[in-house]
Amino acid sequence: MSLTAVNRRTLLTMFGGSIATPVLAPRIAFSQEAWPARTVRYVNGFPAGGATDTLSRILCQKMSELSGQSFVVENRAGAGGVLGADAVAKAPPDGYTVGLGGIASNVLAIGSYAKLPYDPRGDFTFIAGMWQLPNILSARKDLFSSDLRELLAAFKREPRKYTYASAGFGTTLHLSGEMMNSMAGVEVTHIPYKGAGPALTDLLGGRVDFLFDNLPGSLPSVRAGQIKPVAVTSRIRIPELPDVPAMAEVLPGYEITSWTAMIGPSNMKADIVAQVNALTVKALTDPALKTRYSDLGATPWPTSPAEIKAFRDSEEARLLPILRAAGIKPE
Repeated sequence: MSLTAVNRRTLLTMFGGSIATPVLAPRIAFSQEAWPARTVRYVNGFPAGGATDTLSRILCQKMSELSGQSFVVENRAGAGGVLGADAVAKAPPDGYTVGLGGIASNVLAIGSYAKLPYDPRGDFTFIAGMWQLPNILSARKDLFSSDLRELLAAFKREPRKYTYASAGFGTTLHLSGEMMNSMAGVEVTHIPYKGAGPALTDLLGGRVDFLFDNLPGSLPSVRAGQIKPVAVTSRIRIPELPDVPAMAEVLPGYEITSWTAMIGPSNMKADIVAQVNALTVKALTDPALKTRYSDLGATPWPTSPAEIKAFRDSEEARLLPILRAAGIKPE
């Protein structure tokens, strides 16, 4: 993607947003319609093997244990989560089809696609937050360096020589790369994939030079020494990789964090929404799940329906100008 000229000071002003920790909702009142009474379909718009798939399956397993009903993960990969979100939007609003929404399909897609099959704001019920996590930039194992300053200097000397993979056009991983390009004044070519799993496979195989990935997806390969960690996209370093710098240490003001939401079709009954929220919150606050998420570098993020809807709205206001400034245009 060719980059538009960007005023660096304007970018730095816009990159200052942060994620607030919400207050949990109170207990729900008794409902006359018990949910779930049968199997629930959970649609994930990314393929198996990536971070969203791993974290979704951990959550669905816990929700199955707590409710006594099966939560079956269905992968509908493509278009940076858009295909999966569309399947949720068009499902009956009975609480038996829910899925993964959030920053990619409900915010970034607005500024990335000229035409969407759904309204990211109005075609969904926003039920609860699920998790937050930073992204990580990693390099293939045989690359000449994993030092961020050295790499940025190489990118400047040889524009468009190097490639970075992402889970798809319009994802936070794509935005992470274009923010780097824009703020550093470099041109590393974006190679979009249908999910982080296939992208990581090609990084391991040396077919791309770099990968922006959600931390849980690449962390095992980093720990095994199969790929080189370069930087994380959080504002500061993270406990899981204390020796890996934050991108902001070299590019002041750089910060992007992935977040997800449990979504359902619009017009779900209020009592069903309350029950889905209550079960999601209970699962996310379970000590065993919190430990598993922490091991993967993810932070459980339970919220009320009102809180996650308001947060989505605030992220749209914050991030769409950043997409435009980073040169990402609707296609």
